[in-house]
Amino acid sequence: MAIVINMPRLSDTMTEGVVAKWHVKVGDKITEGTLLAEIETDKATMDFEAFPGQEGILLHIGVGEGQASPVDTILAVIGEKGEDISALLAGGTAPAASPVVESAPAAPAAPAASPAPVAAPAPAPVQNSDSRLKVSPLAKSLAAEKGVDLHSVTGSGEGGRIVKRDIETASAGPVAAAPVAVSYPSSGFQDTPISQMRKTIAKRLSESKFTAPHFYLTMSVDMDAAIEARAALNAGGEYKISFNDLVVKAVSKGLKKHPAVNSAWLGDVIRTNYDVHVGVAVAVEDGLLVPVVRHADAKSLTQISAEVKDFAQRAKTKKLQPADWEGNTFTISNLGMFGIDQFTAIVNPPDSCILAVGGIQAVPVVKNGQVVPGNIMKLTLSCDHRVVDGATGSAFLNSVKAFLESPVTMML
Repeated sequence: MAIVINMPRLSDTMTEGVVAKWHVKVGDKITEGTLLAEIETDKATMDFEAFPGQEGILLHIGVGEGQASPVDTILAVIGEKGEDISALLAGGTAPAASPVVESAPAAPAAPAASPAPVAAPAPAPVQNSDSRLKVSPLAKSLAAEKGVDLHSVTGSGEGGRIVKRDIETASAGPVAAAPVAVSYPSSGFQDTPISQMRKTIAKRLSESKFTAPHFYLTMSVDMDAAIEARAALNAGGEYKISFNDLVVKAVSKGLKKHPAVNSAWLGDVIRTNYDVHVGVAVAVEDGLLVPVVRHADAKSLTQISAEVKDFAQRAKTKKLQPADWEGNTFTISNLGMFGIDQFTAIVNPPDSCILAVGGIQAVPVVKNGQVVPGNIMKLTLSCDHRVVDGATGSAFLNSVKAFLESPVTMML
């Protein structure tokens, strides 16, 4: 009996996945642990292996490289060599089987429910002679979508291979080819497909912004003592504590003092979390990831520093796992290292608050009636007013400020 492998749900927010790369082809023998494909989720690209019991010959690939497919649709089919799976595919939720997919599994199969555009040439000649064309899977999928005849396209890739930019140029038609005099080499535009990560960011933060009533609290923090404390901690060279590490520690201690901020709106109830799990926003190429420092209030500065550095490195190389980014109860977004003085952030569900951290600015300040040089950092707390009121948010922010202005109190 044939075994159907569905598009897996690799994160709690994943609704569809993109096959970044297949490591097997139709006809290959599959055993437990065989690396089947690399799946791009909304947060990372992850290896997907065959599970126990998924053994046999790879008979069908339902999602080509670069192609997106919803969770639980047919990703591949494993069975006995020569087994007839046509009835299975006809009744499944994956794109229908085609000779092109079976002979060249890396090429994305066009969904059966998406007919070719009216203006496109009849598809039969293109499919019958695709074997003589050098074309990337993404370019082939894009050509089908835009109704571009692959035989009319000149490939600019290695060995004349047709790549994505060739399809985009061809689909632009006469408008793209009109300028004869190359007076404006930078004119025009480029359409970039939306990544799974960017789709999820857009969906979740739009829901947050337009569902949760936000309000914002900003406070200036005197960072003189924090600067001295950090210098003392790093003097031996054994540790490299960052200002962000100090903020994470101060926030975690503040959340223990003000549990109402460490809460979430769940519709029918407000959940107050006993554990303090601080998400730390990390910028990556495709958007933003929020790995979580768990039980941050119980960890030392050196432990927090080591975890955050490890998260940042693995986030940039797409090596984070779902357990790394799930379960946050509060989020910190720090843009101080990018030269930002102050900003507001959108609450990261299911949290009720997010702290936006600006850079440390050397400015004149008044101390003991005298104007002296000082170092100020601005913190802005975004709050979901359904859960946190102004007085509650202010009390929490004052506690964070107090910890940062007297770092020794965080060690108690």
